[in-house]
Amino acid sequence: MSNDTPDSLIPYDEIVQEALRAVVGRVLGSIVSGGGTLPGAHHFYITFKTGAPGVSIPPHLRERFPDEMTIVLQNKFWDLEVAQGGFSVSLTFNQVPAKLTIPFAAITAFVDPAVDFGLQFQAAVEELEPEAHEDAENDGSDPDGDGDGSNVVSVDFGRKK
Repeated sequence: MSNDTPDSLIPYDEIVQEALRAVVGRVLGSIVSGGGTLPGAHHFYITFKTGAPGVSIPPHLRERFPDEMTIVLQNKFWDLEVAQGGFSVSLTFNQVPAKLTIPFAAITAFVDPAVDFGLQFQAAVEELEPEAHEDAENDGSDPDGDGDGSNVVSVDFGRKK
């Protein structure tokens, strides 16, 4: 017998991640159906990829958190809505209200510290394209046509005789 585990043709990791994200949806849905307030000492830390498809956050938050952001649902949140693919919630940031829409696929962590419960997720979004940028000055062709186009400089540090 071999100790090598064969590659699975069934995407177990994806199935498990999807099921665990459904736990987040069910928990948030129970808060909505319970009147929109958290029971007891429960509160949630939800971390998500801000650049993931379907994420909608104000530009000033996207600028401040270009990759990942953690929100806290505890005392001051409202308009929590849960749909099959994600949720939206209104919160304040530095006393400025903001509505966020977050697909479950963008979530990377869900924690309820009141009961020491937490879930970690693999990013379920395609790798984000790097932001477009202008070409660096040395990336173009040789404008004078007198070189080979490289930017390598050769320096000889030999001793004088």
